[in-house]
Amino acid sequence: MIILGIVLLIVGFVFSVPILWTLGIIVLIIGAVLAIAGGLGREIGGRRHYW
Repeated sequence: MIILGIVLLIVGFVFSVPILWTLGIIVLIIGAVLAIAGGLGREIGGRRHYW
């Protein structure tokens, strides 16, 4: 999700599409939160690790 967020940010910036920019930020934040929570040992969606 982090990579998808970065790609959406870049595409939104290059093509000046604000909705892609916004979605990229949201997906990037969600991916970072899930990665941090998974790294701390929290189960996410029934999985012990998130990647």
